[in-house]
Amino acid sequence: MKRLWVGTGWKMNHLMEESLSYAARLREFVDEEKPDVNVFICVPFTVLHAVSELLTGSEVNLASQNVHWLDRGAATGEISSLMVKDAGANMVEIGHSERRQFFGENDVDVNKKMKAAFSHHLRPILCIGETSQDKAYGVGKETLDIQLKIALHGLTPEQISQTLVAYEPVWAIGDSGKPAAPEYVNEIHAHLSSTLCKIAGETHGKQVPIIYGGSVNPENASSLISQPNVDGLFIGRSAWQVEGFINLIQIVESHTEK
Repeated sequence: MKRLWVGTGWKMNHLMEESLSYAARLREFVDEEKPDVNVFICVPFTVLHAVSELLTGSEVNLASQNVHWLDRGAATGEISSLMVKDAGANMVEIGHSERRQFFGENDVDVNKKMKAAFSHHLRPILCIGETSQDKAYGVGKETLDIQLKIALHGLTPEQISQTLVAYEPVWAIGDSGKPAAPEYVNEIHAHLSSTLCKIAGETHGKQVPIIYGGSVNPENASSLISQPNVDGLFIGRSAWQVEGFINLIQIVESHTEK
């Protein structure tokens, strides 16, 4: 059975003092309670190094929220995988729907970023998700397949097995987002697992954890994580305060024997 994952992306939130306070409390909890789940946080670039120093030696995984595909060069305002690794992260979030929608990232860009992440031994959190229009026209699964196939193009089966796939339907994210029904999430995750096996082979495809993100909160977390094909949760605003995140970690851990 795969070990469950629980993580949060801070988006454009938390200045230095808030970030260090959050990370210190999270480390204290993880060090003392040793939850039987994989924990990660995706933080802004401005606090990445400071948070990494505070978390050194802990079991908390640290991710940047984006990365460029070049190691160095003429890419003003961007951050490379080499820089992310140098700052102390061991993971990187790639392809979030906000990056695709507001900053013009496409599937080919995502693929180049995936290759860059692996070139510096960063574990990617690959975000994929269909829009409400895709869903309404009945092409949601096709959209997800395209995103997966292009993002993973040219990667080895071993690299694919080390990818963390985050299914985040675009219509479920943000202030006006509506969480997907647990049964729907379970169905989509089963489909994604099947697609991954076709891409990477049965052995490696089945190793890929598929986590759900999209308006996850304390009220629906238990019903989502209890689905047999859900390998973890990726949480937004409900985990922006550390005690809220700790509460959700505990909810996920309570389902480790599902």
